[in-house]
Amino acid sequence: MTQNMPSPFPSLIPETAPFSEDQRAWLNGFFAGLISLDGSGVTPLSDEQAAALLAGGAIAKAADDDDGGAPWHDQTIPLVDRMKLADGKPLRWRLMAAMAQQDCGQCGYDCKNYSGAIFNGKEARLNLCVPGGKETARMLKKLHEEFKSAPPAPAGASPAAAEATPVSEILPRYSRDNPAMATVLSCKRLNKPGSEKETWHVELNVSTRGLEYAVGDSFGLFPSNDPALVDAVIKALGAPADFPIGGRTLREVLFDGVSLSPAPDMLFQLFSYITGGERRIKARALANGDDPDGDADTLDVLAAIEKFPGIRPDPEAFIEALDPLQPRLYSISSSPKLDPRRVALTVDAVRYDIGGRRRLGVASTYLAERVKPGATVKIYVQKAPAFALPADPAVPIIMIGPGTGVAPFRAFLQERWATQAPGRNWLFFGHQHSNFDFFYEDEFKTMKSSGVLTRLTLAWSRDSEQKIYVQDRMREVGRDLWEWLADGAHIYVCGDAKRMAKDVEIALVDIVAQHGARSADEATAFVANLKKVGRYQQDVY
Repeated sequence: MTQNMPSPFPSLIPETAPFSEDQRAWLNGFFAGLISLDGSGVTPLSDEQAAALLAGGAIAKAADDDDGGAPWHDQTIPLVDRMKLADGKPLRWRLMAAMAQQDCGQCGYDCKNYSGAIFNGKEARLNLCVPGGKETARMLKKLHEEFKSAPPAPAGASPAAAEATPVSEILPRYSRDNPAMATVLSCKRLNKPGSEKETWHVELNVSTRGLEYAVGDSFGLFPSNDPALVDAVIKALGAPADFPIGGRTLREVLFDGVSLSPAPDMLFQLFSYITGGERRIKARALANGDDPDGDADTLDVLAAIEKFPGIRPDPEAFIEALDPLQPRLYSISSSPKLDPRRVALTVDAVRYDIGGRRRLGVASTYLAERVKPGATVKIYVQKAPAFALPADPAVPIIMIGPGTGVAPFRAFLQERWATQAPGRNWLFFGHQHSNFDFFYEDEFKTMKSSGVLTRLTLAWSRDSEQKIYVQDRMREVGRDLWEWLADGAHIYVCGDAKRMAKDVEIALVDIVAQHGARSADEATAFVANLKKVGRYQQDVY
């Protein structure tokens, strides 16, 4: 933990003024340069003077050095728009805007602290943001070049040093850097025969002492790569599987040490060094983020090697050019109030074909097919920064979670059931087919008949010619939904950030405008305030 350095400037800001130590240090330096001091000493500003300066905007610059509730910290905003929102901000915050804004912890930090660690030189790796992918890594590289050419910040000028603490240093004993072991108990498919999807209910035994979680948290899980893919990469490289790398073999490192999808820019840069002619030009273009053949988005590591046949990089240089294999996060779909040693996850197995080859989601198929009951896996708890049940159990809640987005809401309902919370509970769930894709159908119907689940609203997108989604059902029951909000309900959304979460928010704004008798601008402001006060929480990806 970085300690605050003493300010080199005289103290002009009173201790009672509502500023952090870093802000006070910055302000003392700022005003020392503006106020002429006589030889008799320094006269500190009064609280009233500090307040007047704040009202006049002099403190705005100090606040700007803090994120101030960064407007770009929203998972649904595309990177290009986040960078526009951060335009003109200090480099520290533009680095943050480049992150995926999910605070998922897969990098070992949250977004704010990962950017702070880069800014302070504590973290040199720019490719740790899994949900941001290449897009984030490229933007961080661009901003980092600007950072390296910038003059060093004066002591006390930025709060980043105090903030850039890895999650692993502030979480309990078990963390991303010190995972616990869990035993796989079962893996059961949730879709019925005939479904076009493949979703699994995975249960783990987490009896490790000191590993605690709450509903709303996620589990970080360390997967390994598909052995068949590892062997195909080794064959394409033409390298021996037992080639020694850092005390391990090449196959072992490829199995659980590095990511094999997507192909990173550094790999194409390596290729450009060891090939020539048109292939060198093409490799350089790919390394710079260009797409000379229109296939860049389909290139995993094996496809990249096959795109440059005959290339034979040194195995150590090859491994160094790859990104580390990061843990994957899954919302916990059970409550510790029922059984603290048993944790459930709801996982979509990812499989798709490109160029005649089947591609597999690393962690999802690891859980679905490669890990059997009785096997042990490395896990840790990723605490949810702002996704939790209301402190008051009497507060009503509205949960919107189509597909695997229902996972945390199963946990919420189990928690309220176990604690006999009096608050009303309304769940919106949707998927493709009611006959095949109604996850936890028996459980939810039992909860509804017992009164724990006050309302259950369902949306099926493939049961009729007209596709029905959760946002459509929201509009249909808009008046009732507004009444719940007027009664103080908290609303939660979990699932796809790019489409579903945006559509749900638009529907909510429309409902507030129509049934709350507000203009469009007023309705938008109303929903924004719900977010600000913690009544509208999202866990989207």
